[in-house]
Amino acid sequence: MTHSVLLILNPTAGRRRRGLVDAVVDRVRAAGWTVDVVETQAVGDARRLAETCDSARYGVVAVAGGDGTINEVVNGLAARAVTAPPLALVPLGTANVLAHELGLDDNAAALARAMTVGREVLMHPGQARDSGAPRCFSLMAGAGFDAKVVAGVTAPLKRRWGKGAYVWRSLVEAQRYRPVRYAVEIDGRHHEAASVIVTRARHYAGPYLVAPEAALETPLLHVCLFERWGWMQALRFGAALVCGTLPVTSGYRVVSGHTVSISVLNDAGESRRQPVQIDGDDALTLPVTIGISTEAVRLLRPA
Repeated sequence: MTHSVLLILNPTAGRRRRGLVDAVVDRVRAAGWTVDVVETQAVGDARRLAETCDSARYGVVAVAGGDGTINEVVNGLAARAVTAPPLALVPLGTANVLAHELGLDDNAAALARAMTVGREVLMHPGQARDSGAPRCFSLMAGAGFDAKVVAGVTAPLKRRWGKGAYVWRSLVEAQRYRPVRYAVEIDGRHHEAASVIVTRARHYAGPYLVAPEAALETPLLHVCLFERWGWMQALRFGAALVCGTLPVTSGYRVVSGHTVSISVLNDAGESRRQPVQIDGDDALTLPVTIGISTEAVRLLRPA
């Protein structure tokens, strides 16, 4: 493998933690590797850089940013299939869910070791589609309460408040709550939910557990069904998530499968758009179909 890294840096996410990026780069270079740092300027840059980088020159593609920037890079690498270099992370975002899945923290020495001598995990991303082009996700796709929260958090608000922006928006959405019902079909079996998260990961919003049986290396979707309606139920589920008891909370269950479709069964008079969040970004609109990508991405985790 070529001992050279292309590090794709989201300067917005890295504004407060540039010291961590510099420390990782210094350690990787001290190990005898070359590191080229390229900053993104606009949405889509991270995907383009990952999709077009020279695999003969770079043995590793690394991304320094949050889950949204990582999602762009995953989409770029998945488009290349077998020609793509493995992916390493320097987590800088608000939640850093994929970093939690891979056992990464913000220790510069450990991140540098994972980048240079890490163990590869072969992951088939999830793939969601509405009326447009399909979009891959390494973590999750969500519809209902959490997607409306994500859609309501603007980039300036997230930069200013961090996780607090999501707490505030959750309270706003609870106040606006309408008992919308969603039809969820999993491998041909029909379900109904007040909110739904289709995940490839065990964690959600950082370290919080939602799907104990999920594993990135297993090509299976885990569908988290929130089956009780009402704003108080939404807040109850949120409290259980933070307390670590969501998987055993009444009205919540996880069903695994390979193909999922989600649509609005009853909009309860709610005329606004029904968003779908992908890896923490407002990305699609219901109805959607979700499956597993035939292409795989190699992720680097601590050895």
